[in-house]
Amino acid sequence: MRPPFFGALLRITWQHVRTQMHEAIHDAGFTDFQDAHFAVFSYPLPDGVRPSELARQKRMSRQAINYLLIQLEELGYVERRSPEGSDRRLIYLSARGRPIAETIFTCLRRLHAEWAEEIGEQRFNDFLDVLKQLSARAQDRHSKYPG
Repeated sequence: MRPPFFGALLRITWQHVRTQMHEAIHDAGFTDFQDAHFAVFSYPLPDGVRPSELARQKRMSRQAINYLLIQLEELGYVERRSPEGSDRRLIYLSARGRPIAETIFTCLRRLHAEWAEEIGEQRFNDFLDVLKQLSARAQDRHSKYPG
């Protein structure tokens, strides 16, 4: 059997990060938050964005994102409201949703510190630099060819 390629290694690492975030959210008392909700609670967080734009950002269909938004609205984590002078409703994190975002950020800062200590600060910073370079390139390519 071959060793895993970089895509599998990224997926395995990402699954670990996501599990850690999900556990932190549940430990913070948000036990109704589901794994699928990370599609909305991921970078960039929704803050005054149209549902169609959110679907584009997350590379999901409008129907799929609306399904999640309905769930998250019912749970009180997001809200749709129209800016003054407009009839278009935009998506915002609610007062109940903002602590989830903060819980995620706290978890990520903890993992950052743990990993930097485990492999060394310089190696971890090099790792981040490589990820930033590759993600910027991927975002640039996606914006040129928006599916």
